Amino acid sequence: MPRQPSKPSLPFPTSESVDAAKTAAPAAPAVKKPAAKSVAKPTAQSARKAPPKPAAKVPTKTSAAALVVAPTAHSVYPFEIQNKALRKLWQQWQPGEPRDSRLSAEPPPVNLQNFDPAAKPFSANKGKQHDKDTAAQLAKELDGLQNIFYADRNFKLLVILQGMDAAGKDGTLRGVFGQMTPLGVRTVGWKAPTEVEKAHDYLWRIHQQVPGAGEVVVFNRSQYEDVLVPVVNGFITPEQQAQRYAQINDFERMLSETGTIVFKFMLHISKDEQRQRLQERLDDPCKHWKFDESDLKVRSQWDDYQQAYEKLLAATHTPWAPWTIVPADSKTHRNLMIATMLREVLNNLDLKYPPGAPAMDKIKVK
Repeated sequence: MPRQPSKPSLPFPTSESVDAAKTAAPAAPAVKKPAAKSVAKPTAQSARKAPPKPAAKVPTKTSAAALVVAPTAHSVYPFEIQNKALRKLWQQWQPGEPRDSRLSAEPPPVNLQNFDPAAKPFSANKGKQHDKDTAAQLAKELDGLQNIFYADRNFKLLVILQGMDAAGKDGTLRGVFGQMTPLGVRTVGWKAPTEVEKAHDYLWRIHQQVPGAGEVVVFNRSQYEDVLVPVVNGFITPEQQAQRYAQINDFERMLSETGTIVFKFMLHISKDEQRQRLQERLDDPCKHWKFDESDLKVRSQWDDYQQAYEKLLAATHTPWAPWTIVPADSKTHRNLMIATMLREVLNNLDLKYPPGAPAMDKIKVK
């Protein structure tokens, strides 16, 4: 039998638990009997003719939250950070409290201006070189954890990197995941959909690239492009926008309930820092390949994209797929923060190598 992780249960309902709760009959509340009225004592003849009174109907009100029961015990919640100081620090860089979108109404708004893109909350304040060395050491640790993750094969890991142009998605891939063996790590860079992809629903191409057992997949951009570009350019209505938020939440919940850890990072860069990085690409002929004239059009829509990000962060920050806003003006700190959080999550999985085969102890290689 497969090993069952001995970790806390998920703090949100699974599809199985919600369905079970809906079919279960709620217990009727106790009803206080009214005071007996003085009436004439019925005769034996009238008692025989009088039909029995039906039981009084008691109106019951069951909220949506009451239908939610605890998930199965074998579930594991990887985002319960054990280090209290680190957990508190991480919460400060989340877009509010994760919420189950099926149970709560309009999410509280998110204001990206409250998150300083130049901040360095995960820095030890011992200088840039110290942070670089720490990030490099974390990358080595992640390589070791990924090796066990691949052998354990009880989970899948999907890391989503979102951000404006030049926010550092490629740099994160090199700095955080560059030490991992290519055997168990795969990167997907999402561009504009092809004609074949347009002929399907917008999540069709995404689902084909999610990780398999023991695999780490990193998305450079993701399904969230479909609630950014169409929203900013007015290609979809507000009703379609809300519908897509719900569909993405359900999609990610399905992935989570089938063993995929979905960890989402929004690389938060300032407009001035983006200007400098785009100019560097223009000034260096070796970086011209990284520049596209459409980048300037998107930059001219900066405020609209910031608002679109605020809306999607509020609507899709769930317990099963939480967002982390990463201040990304510092490349070194960006890598340090993401690597730190990934290490904590992987350590929560209680990863183990499969048990050895006793028969192999007797085999001698000649």
